[in-house]
Amino acid sequence: MQVQDDEKPYDDINITPMLDLAYVLLVIFIIMTTASVQGVKVNLPKASASVSLAKPQTKAITVSDSGQIFLDAFPVSIGELEARLRTQKALTPDFPIIVKGDANVQYQKVVDILDLLRRLDLSQVGLVTGKSPTGG
Repeated sequence: MQVQDDEKPYDDINITPMLDLAYVLLVIFIIMTTASVQGVKVNLPKASASVSLAKPQTKAITVSDSGQIFLDAFPVSIGELEARLRTQKALTPDFPIIVKGDANVQYQKVVDILDLLRRLDLSQVGLVTGKSPTGG
């Protein structure tokens, strides 16, 4: 009696698990690269058009609804903000800055920060706004 050998060696490699892993890594990569600048949550004013300043070494200055100033989610006074920005400018002369002001904050606070940035000769400044309610 002879045993039949129905088992053939595999001619193909099953790539389904490898594709699953590739898709998971792709999704993780997309999520990590599109992460926004970290900071304090504020109610942003609305604008009809927006510009992205998502660059490495971007500094985020946030003014909360109570008037508290934050630099990259750390509370600072206007004097501390100036000192830290001077230090950063010495390290990287042309770094981008985004300013986020709560819609309910006094306009003067945001103007004071913009005036400070002008005095420090920092020109890459963007104002963060929310999306317009009309979707435009």
